[in-house]
Amino acid sequence: MEASRIALPIGTALDRFIKNNQDQFAYASGELSQLLRDIALASKVVNREVNKAGLIDIMGPMGSQNTAGDEQQKLDVLANIRFTRALTKGGEACALISEESESFADLNNDGKYVIAIDPLDGSSNIDVNVSIGTIFSIYRRKSEIGTPIQENDILQRGSEQIVAGYVLYGSSTMMVFTTGHGVQGFTYEPSLGEYFLSHPNMQMPEEGKIYSINEGSYHSFPAPVKGYIEYCKEKNYTGRYIGSLVADFHRNLLKGGIYIYPPTAKDPNGKLRLMYECNALAFIAEQAGGKASDGKQRILDIKPTTLHQRVPFFVGSRKMVEKAESL
Repeated sequence: MEASRIALPIGTALDRFIKNNQDQFAYASGELSQLLRDIALASKVVNREVNKAGLIDIMGPMGSQNTAGDEQQKLDVLANIRFTRALTKGGEACALISEESESFADLNNDGKYVIAIDPLDGSSNIDVNVSIGTIFSIYRRKSEIGTPIQENDILQRGSEQIVAGYVLYGSSTMMVFTTGHGVQGFTYEPSLGEYFLSHPNMQMPEEGKIYSINEGSYHSFPAPVKGYIEYCKEKNYTGRYIGSLVADFHRNLLKGGIYIYPPTAKDPNGKLRLMYECNALAFIAEQAGGKASDGKQRILDIKPTTLHQRVPFFVGSRKMVEKAESL
């Protein structure tokens, strides 16, 4: 068994975990560890804002739209500002790709890493106190340090990620990530202001009985997707759809299941974004023993051509995704 997958002591603080597992961060000499700390710090600030959303005027729409055409919520913008500031001040990131920005943010030409992030996933659930999340990916830049950022630094395949993770703001706040050596889950302890290892070496069941899809769009689904839904119903699977990608994925990671956002008549290429949503969760799924596909090919093998490229998304327990692909 790999040393990195040996049982880890539950209760280990995030900083200590990073320090003890520095050898997992290939090519790095502390910068990648600092990036994870910067992301964790920003998530703590966002967690604080989320938890007081009903008490101060940070709920509701901004009156503008993001790159996806979705109405921006005040907390969307606030979360984007928090993560951008943390990553800018940390100095390790050269560029930031965000759902909330039309183009990438050029942070620091001396930085070694490119960050792709959905600062606050599940905007429609903010006002109704339902779980939301943050999704992030970290890539190594390809161009020479100190030079302007190039397109090949930005448009990288998911297989080139070196870290991927998400933060779930729910009944408890969790940070889940992988460095390519298994998946680790940390739970936030607010009285101490620290993340502690609570779910070491997370594994997704290879089979499950939960399917997560917005069946309200059923009539616009392709015939194979309708066929898979009917298969799930015949097998008496349970339909569970929260509408926050992170929350739906996290449940299926723990219990086994499949999340599907297929192409529809309205969104023929799917709605989810490859760079800062699908790639990160696909990397985590594979590291946990699961699978992620666009219905025809592995998500991590797709070469992005645009910053906000959309793809259909099938992710979850390996056997469930393979069954969906077979149809």
